[in-house]
Amino acid sequence: MSICSANTLKLAQISECLSSLKALWQVKAFECEVLPWQQAFPKLAKTVWQIDDADIETLDLEQQNLVNYLLPSLIEDLSSNSCLKWSEQELAALLTEGITASCIDNTNQSETSSHQPIDLQLTETELSHFSAHIKGRKWQQITQFAAHVPNDRLPIVEWCAGKGHLGRYLAKSRNLPVTSLEWQQNLCDQGHEFAQHWQLQQQFRCTDVFKLSENPLKAEQHAIALHACGDLHVRLIDLAVQSSTQAISFSPCCYHLIEAQQYQPLSDVAKQAGFTLSRHDLQLPLQQSVIANERLLTLRHQEVAWRLGFDSLQRAASGNKCYLPIPSIKRSQLSGRFVDFCHWAAVQKQVDITAVADIEHYLEIGKQRQRLTQRIDLVAHLFRRVLEQWLILDRMCFLEQHNYQVDVLEFCSNSITPRNSLIQAKKR
Repeated sequence: MSICSANTLKLAQISECLSSLKALWQVKAFECEVLPWQQAFPKLAKTVWQIDDADIETLDLEQQNLVNYLLPSLIEDLSSNSCLKWSEQELAALLTEGITASCIDNTNQSETSSHQPIDLQLTETELSHFSAHIKGRKWQQITQFAAHVPNDRLPIVEWCAGKGHLGRYLAKSRNLPVTSLEWQQNLCDQGHEFAQHWQLQQQFRCTDVFKLSENPLKAEQHAIALHACGDLHVRLIDLAVQSSTQAISFSPCCYHLIEAQQYQPLSDVAKQAGFTLSRHDLQLPLQQSVIANERLLTLRHQEVAWRLGFDSLQRAASGNKCYLPIPSIKRSQLSGRFVDFCHWAAVQKQVDITAVADIEHYLEIGKQRQRLTQRIDLVAHLFRRVLEQWLILDRMCFLEQHNYQVDVLEFCSNSITPRNSLIQAKKR
């Protein structure tokens, strides 16, 4: 089976899964006052309410543990509704497997990458200068991404370069010409100064990639982008396809940062999926819990409860049935009284709450809704990995449609960054 057909079939399979179960993941928890899917999935509803509040954060940390805990109840509900299209093992694989496992046909792997990182050696002095003022994890991302870029000796175009850290590292370690595109002039100036000092083959172009008079990409180039957000990496592959750029290496990030209200599928098979994605939906792959210290966790839960408590209050006072978001709050506000918080929020949103006698009553409602949102989000998180697979496969299939040989790998560990997928494309 070819890579193209394998990826296309996988994308279609994931589309069916997401479409069939969208009631569980395509939901805005803050707008809900009950589990929105509890009638259709009663066993799952019972299971999530049996989870102790103190265990939710830990359960959410590991995808495999989350799937192991919730999947049996989900399977039971699907079986009773005669909606079971997959075995428990098949559905577990869809919800847990990494993107590289799901997107590569191991019987006929792409040759765009050997999956073996290239050793890029710099001296200790060079490393200390090149990594100066870069946080440790960011520097690890740069060096490990660079190590997986195929050494095809093509001139490099660095997309959304910032100060050009990645480009300069490749220019030095591989002795290649690099053109770094960045829209902020001050970042270009800083990057240019460093390149001049080290006599690197790196030039900067200050340009807005959404307002180009001509395509900056050429055929005989290798375009690279480390964590280009939303529309930025889509713009990259679109222009690369137009110019038949020979090689592309990019890691997608922040899928929700798009100009359109809804996601615009790229590949033909993704356009046939039975769902649309809002910006809110596109944030789901980014929702990975990190265990905070107990104090920060308590404050986070308190803030959510207070926001939801005020929301219930404003619904009662104004008759508005939709969730009302309020501006960011200072941590110091959480050390005050809930009543004072509500009066502040009412002023911010111009809601009259003077007729409400028992404001403290809504704090208890807020606490219950906070517990509810935790459980709604926990179930939605079953699908965060498979939705990211769908988004990455959409990009891969789009490139394959335009005669690229495409591969995907994880360029660093999840502990360095959860956004660790690297898509490699080479013009056939």
